[in-house]
Amino acid sequence: MAKDGSLVVGLDIGTTKVCAIVVEVDADGAVDIIGIGHSPSRGLRKGVVVNIDATVDSVRRAVEDAELMAGVEIRSAFVGIAGGHIKGINSRGVIAIAGKDHEVTRQDVERVIDAAKAVALPVDREVIHILPQEFIIDDQTGIKEPLGMTGTRLEAEVHIVTGAVASAQNIIKCANKAGLEVQDIVLQQLASSEACLTPEEKELGCILVDIGGGTTDIAVFVEGSIYHTSVLAVGGDMLTNDIAIGLRTPRPEAESIKRKFGCALASLVKPDEKIEVPSVGGRRPRVLTRQTLCEIIQPRLEELIAMVDRDVRRAGFAGRVNGGAVVTGGSSIMEGVPELAEQILDMPVRRGVPRAVGGLTDVISNPMYATGVGLGVYGAAHRTRRKFKKVTDRNIFDKVIARMKEWFGEIF
Repeated sequence: MAKDGSLVVGLDIGTTKVCAIVVEVDADGAVDIIGIGHSPSRGLRKGVVVNIDATVDSVRRAVEDAELMAGVEIRSAFVGIAGGHIKGINSRGVIAIAGKDHEVTRQDVERVIDAAKAVALPVDREVIHILPQEFIIDDQTGIKEPLGMTGTRLEAEVHIVTGAVASAQNIIKCANKAGLEVQDIVLQQLASSEACLTPEEKELGCILVDIGGGTTDIAVFVEGSIYHTSVLAVGGDMLTNDIAIGLRTPRPEAESIKRKFGCALASLVKPDEKIEVPSVGGRRPRVLTRQTLCEIIQPRLEELIAMVDRDVRRAGFAGRVNGGAVVTGGSSIMEGVPELAEQILDMPVRRGVPRAVGGLTDVISNPMYATGVGLGVYGAAHRTRRKFKKVTDRNIFDKVIARMKEWFGEIF
């Protein structure tokens, strides 16, 4: 059994599923997947918690499965966060380099980042990440690591990710109620990039598009650093809803049909392919062509990817992503998604699966695990971090109080 210090857990609390990934970190920093657990998510809508008890139950089930597979007890985790409330802005800070030799120290770096993050935020928002892009010393640009360099003026360009205080606190509360300490909350597309993107793609410039159940998360990398993040409040559930309405079938059956037979490009489907579609109200199943299904899916996916294209162009990065785009997330598994994205984005597109990890690679080699694995990889690099204190789990006490209230309510 691994020592506690070498274990890291990534917890992806998504709209359609909760996934817990247990990773073991060796002395060289290599990451091995040793446990996976997942359960259907019942308490989220478009990436935001709407039912705490249902979310806690889903988290517990996923964590228990991961504990059973890994043979360890999970006490803490790095937890992903998404939702339409997430906003990213770029900022710059400037300081004078102190000291007799004018050599950049760790304190100087901390001061310039503090200066860069000194932006006015509404009281209902908090900073989730401050991601350095580059440092500038006396007009010398492109510096990634300024420690030890000499100059009189230090500037920092950073990307600041903010989120709604209430949404972040609800995510933390759900993990705490499930008995977990939250070591940090991590932007989901940042986590997915850790699992799916190569250093070369980040350096050349790349768009990451993580199509989940309730949201589509976007991140743009330029010269190795993240320059733009945004979240679209649309995802794979929208496709499921369209299929349910278009084929007049229950939503669970529509989800199953989407996963088994869905295709993003009707031109990839043979005209004579047939699928059986269950009906509602006990009526007999119907047989339809698979092309009919694709004609429902393709326009909606075209709309979604066009929204991604507009978002990147509006941010001004369309001409700086020479490395193409990577689509990942559970909804990208569908046949034809990279090909459709290539047509709309007018750049090379590939499907992103977790890479650069060992252990249960055959199990996690799927876009649906990108965020969970990425949280584990991010956690392996920041495993000493303790950003949030664990809230005492008072479930038993709360249940006793609730039951006593019921008794008094029945009596009086």
